[in-house]
Amino acid sequence: MGTTDSRADDGRSVAGPASPPSGLLDLLSVAAVVLNAQGQVVFWSSKAEELFGYTAAEALGQYAAPLTVHEEHQEEVIKLFAEVMESGNDWAGAFPIRHKDGSTRLVEFRNMRLLDDLGDVYALGLAADQASVERVERDAALAVRLVSQSPVGLAILDPDLRYLAVNPALERITGQSAAERLGRPVGEILTFLDTDPEARLRRVLETGESVVDRDIICRPPNDPDHEHAWSVSYYRLEDSGGRVLGLAYSVIDVTERHRAAAEATQARQRLALIARASASVGTTLDLETTACELADVVVPVLADVAAVDVLDSALDGRAAPREGPALFRALAVSAAYSTDAVRAVDPPGGLVPYDSDRLITQCVRTRQPVLVPHTSPQDLSRIARHGEAASLLAAAGVHSYLAVPLMARGEVLGALDLKRTRNPAPFDDDDAFLAWELAARAAVCIDNARGYQAQRQAALTLQRSLLPEPPSHLPGLEVACRYQPAGATSEIGGDWYDAIPLQGDKTALVVGDVMGSGIKAAATMGQLRSAARAFAELALAPAEALRHLDHLTEGVEQTITTCIYCVYDPHQGQCEICLAGHLPPALMRLGHAAELLDLPTGAPLGVGGVPFEAATIAFRPGDELALYTDGLVETRSEPIDARLDTLLSAFTATRGQDLEDTCDRILEILRSPGGEDDVALLVARAQSSESTWPGRARSG
Repeated sequence: MGTTDSRADDGRSVAGPASPPSGLLDLLSVAAVVLNAQGQVVFWSSKAEELFGYTAAEALGQYAAPLTVHEEHQEEVIKLFAEVMESGNDWAGAFPIRHKDGSTRLVEFRNMRLLDDLGDVYALGLAADQASVERVERDAALAVRLVSQSPVGLAILDPDLRYLAVNPALERITGQSAAERLGRPVGEILTFLDTDPEARLRRVLETGESVVDRDIICRPPNDPDHEHAWSVSYYRLEDSGGRVLGLAYSVIDVTERHRAAAEATQARQRLALIARASASVGTTLDLETTACELADVVVPVLADVAAVDVLDSALDGRAAPREGPALFRALAVSAAYSTDAVRAVDPPGGLVPYDSDRLITQCVRTRQPVLVPHTSPQDLSRIARHGEAASLLAAAGVHSYLAVPLMARGEVLGALDLKRTRNPAPFDDDDAFLAWELAARAAVCIDNARGYQAQRQAALTLQRSLLPEPPSHLPGLEVACRYQPAGATSEIGGDWYDAIPLQGDKTALVVGDVMGSGIKAAATMGQLRSAARAFAELALAPAEALRHLDHLTEGVEQTITTCIYCVYDPHQGQCEICLAGHLPPALMRLGHAAELLDLPTGAPLGVGGVPFEAATIAFRPGDELALYTDGLVETRSEPIDARLDTLLSAFTATRGQDLEDTCDRILEILRSPGGEDDVALLVARAQSSESTWPGRARSG
């Protein structure tokens, strides 16, 4: 016979008449005994055999009292039997019985009168071992107490995943009462979860595989503004016979533990961020690079979009105005992903004014962080420079803003501007403190880079002011010159070139390199160049001129200098060359490839006491001569011989070209961006004595 299925008034599924037993009575091991009016046994169940020890054959027809009760209790039993039979009232209680083996056992009884269709009266006794009954009662009481008083939220669901029971702890945890849940399917109740709990519960119900300690992050109905962390477990419920009764799930609120772990993780991330910033911000003395390093290090850990802006007054060494608009130079922008918020930020390199009501202006004026945890449209209009930028910020989803001043040595330099878009958490005071710490560290690096850049610019200005403008007329000679400083993070050196007209249509060509860098090197270069011009005016031979320069360096602080000194005579078609520890020039004769001249090297100026030796070469119209400093051919990555070969190849490839283009091409081939040393280059071409040259020089 198949089972049928119907619904109880509360919506639960009700099994049909063929449903299997629950197993509870088996736990109690209830025995059934029926006595006639005379007290004789007329029915005896198998459980009675287990409880009293007598088989049915031994018990049937026997008087129950002498069979199962000790003699001293028989009178009391007969009296109780009579009351039940006469009054019809049930009697329940515990009574000691005698087992067949002679032992005494305490048995829980429930006795009642029965009446058959003939009017005969019988007594039905239901009995169970009292220890078993007490165990079941104790277990039931414990279960009820655990469920009602446990801090763990518990729910019982039927096989259709409708709520059957909910304990008070679950009501407190979720903010949903038992009345709201009972009889309703779980899918209607747990709508605030991002996952699909019903599908997961259904799998547990079907497979019997429990889910234990699964972490869930949610915003429950009783606290929708804050995240809560729950540890949930799902179990299938079965009776002793394996019949599926439904499902239970437990919920433990671990929000505090989750928040503590999140705070610890955040603290570790912040320490790691500070350590990374200490190692990666300020690796160079370039202002833009330092700003980019700061912007990059805070993305995406601290912000989704970061910008570094410096006050224009700080770059010029002027005090920032205390009121009115602020003029910023944008130095760096970094974003965690492609976003319209970047388009709203001022592009690096631009000089932009911000009105006095803008938040970044407020930040540098007050020298305090500006924190807007939740931005409104009005806030965005004060963050952006103009309305279009504010619209872009809104479209990009900017919901939180933080600006901290860049302070170094008591001076405000600018601001670090931070925005959050995808990161759902608003900026808080901890974020502001971290950003302040990072900005303070970076501001010192930015200030160092600013000071160095100012010093470098002063040295570069001095260097270029000391470099000559070639004369407009050099008989029989065309000359082109270049000076190119080292990379932006390197100091200015002491390289120079010069072309000096002499009597008799001669020309002195000089290229020198003062060891060291900075303003001192540039100043020493200026002294030596002026002295070289003075010695040239005295018509001294190259070796003699270098001897005097060497003697002069005894009174100059920066003494070690390499130099090449040439005197060209167009009438003789020759050039006298002398080296003072300098690299040899490259000569390209008309119709031949370029080659390095094999000349006596000599000692650098400043060594003292070493004679200089000159050599004379033929230098006729069409011949070209390249003089250069070591910054053109020396690098850390390539051998000097390979670099000199590259110079000769580049020089040869420019044969017959305009000398200005020749200089540019040589620098293009040999000079990498941001070279390690400065370079002076002079290229001369012999012409007929009637030729003239406009005399141009450029700085790279």
